[in-house]
Amino acid sequence: NNTRISEFILVGFKSRPGSQLLLSVLFSMMYIVTVVGNVCIILIIRMDSNLHTPMYFFLENLSTLDICYSSVITPRAALAFLLGRRNISYNGCASQMFFFSLFGTTEAFFLAAMAYDRFTAICNPLLYQVIMRKRLCVLMVMGSYLSGCINCTIQTGFTFSLSFCGPGEINHFFCDVAAVIHASCSNTLVNELVMLAVCGFIIVGTALVVFISYGYIIITIIQMPSAESRHKAFSTCSSHIMTICLFFGTVFFMYAWPGATSSPNKSNTISIFYTIVIPMLNPFIYTLRNKEV
Repeated sequence: NNTRISEFILVGFKSRPGSQLLLSVLFSMMYIVTVVGNVCIILIIRMDSNLHTPMYFFLENLSTLDICYSSVITPRAALAFLLGRRNISYNGCASQMFFFSLFGTTEAFFLAAMAYDRFTAICNPLLYQVIMRKRLCVLMVMGSYLSGCINCTIQTGFTFSLSFCGPGEINHFFCDVAAVIHASCSNTLVNELVMLAVCGFIIVGTALVVFISYGYIIITIIQMPSAESRHKAFSTCSSHIMTICLFFGTVFFMYAWPGATSSPNKSNTISIFYTIVIPMLNPFIYTLRNKEV
């Protein structure tokens, strides 16, 4: 073990004592809404046989993932603001990073799989049931988790091979890869390049699947003969497009540009969106305009 400390101090979002309770309540309420909203989606999909389709199979898995994703970060952050205890053990920090990277990467691949599902439904409607059979959907979900496991193993392994000296302060409210690297007293150039390369590959790769899928979808929608058909086709994609823009937009500015590790204060604010806000908003995005649900 290269480290000379047994715990880290999460100093992100330093706040006045009077505002800590407000932040704790806010984070707690957002987490409750996230869990309740996503659990409701899971129950609705499982109870209604009309929703046992590939699209809702992916949505059910996305809701499960959002619960896990938010649970890694939000409860502990809310407790830290409430009690004022920002210490996290060395092993606890490594575990939080591992699962955060796992669920975050898996969500990116889920969104790409859902884009391919919409592409098949709109561009090849007659072959949709043949192409998007149950086995393929399960394999896509398993492949997403496998990709997440590979990424989180690489990121956590490289990050915690560094040395950490002094008070071990992390300028973040959770153990994010970039923030932990920034707290190291080692030369972090290799780690930053690995993070940029791996995260860039994942983000660009999954984003390409999304862009290509929606490129064909847009062409197909434009060629539809009636306005009603175009509106119906677009409405099935609007929720997914909104989620993609929120998720990939924030993640790109966090991990896939050269200055990702040099602006910790800005990353604190941006990371709230993809760790807390997006998992909370997804149930509303996918249900408010969905007549079936």
